[in-house]
Amino acid sequence: MAATARRNGVLFFVAVAERRFAILGDAGIHEKAGGDLWNSARDAVQEGFAKGEFAGGLAEGIRIAGEALAEHFPHETADVNELPDTLSYE
Repeated sequence: MAATARRNGVLFFVAVAERRFAILGDAGIHEKAGGDLWNSARDAVQEGFAKGEFAGGLAEGIRIAGEALAEHFPHETADVNELPDTLSYE
């Protein structure tokens, strides 16, 4: 996650068996968006999970993080995808 040139990676980690989650942002996005971003994304995920709407909660947290990324790191034509867009089930 910390391997991006602009240090703007965001990781959503869900430990299902432990009933816990974490949202980790690299230094670049944290510097631009600050703690309010993480609090908003956390609250959205937590609210969805509390209602049993796990996919919806995650989707809302990801949407919030995505909007901050789009605002502070808008897409440029020369952009390359520096991280894989995959899910890990390990």
